[in-house]
Amino acid sequence: MAAQVPGKADQPAPEGYQDSGRSPWGYDTWREATPAPPNVRPGEQSLPAKPRAYTDVKSYHAHVYFDEDNHAKAALLRQWVIERFEVELGDWNLEPRGPHVTPSFYFGFMPEQLAQIYPWLQLNSLGLTILIHPNTDDPRSDHLYYAGWINRSQPVNAYNWAKGKVVERQVEKIYPNIKPSKRLET
Repeated sequence: MAAQVPGKADQPAPEGYQDSGRSPWGYDTWREATPAPPNVRPGEQSLPAKPRAYTDVKSYHAHVYFDEDNHAKAALLRQWVIERFEVELGDWNLEPRGPHVTPSFYFGFMPEQLAQIYPWLQLNSLGLTILIHPNTDDPRSDHLYYAGWINRSQPVNAYNWAKGKVVERQVEKIYPNIKPSKRLET
């Protein structure tokens, strides 16, 4: 019968292992500091020297996700947004588009609207998954790290986007194309 590692009855001992009646790990493992694992995200930035300014946020996007089972809820929520907020309303995306892996519609809005739109969406989401992200000079981080979710999160496929700040283009601007026709409930 082959030698076995103590405490690992189903694991054969490595070649040349001799059972000495003592733990192969020694008896001072509890004193060891917790080491940092190697970086599993090569190319990721180190910690910043200072916080970013909140004024780096130039606008926001809200992406409302839907599928064949809840598209009627998405249509109702879209109509409510149209009636209540001055926003830039995008088209229906009936297939995955950009980093968004499910059908969605989007609307963009200005930072000063966040204090009204975010809680309104929390209370009126109809159970839909909603991603809200800022628009800064780092679109990859906007979608992956700076994002807020209403109800539940889902995958966003922006990992292949350029890392860090994008200097060759300006931050996406919002041009409202909707004028509200109803007063916001208070």
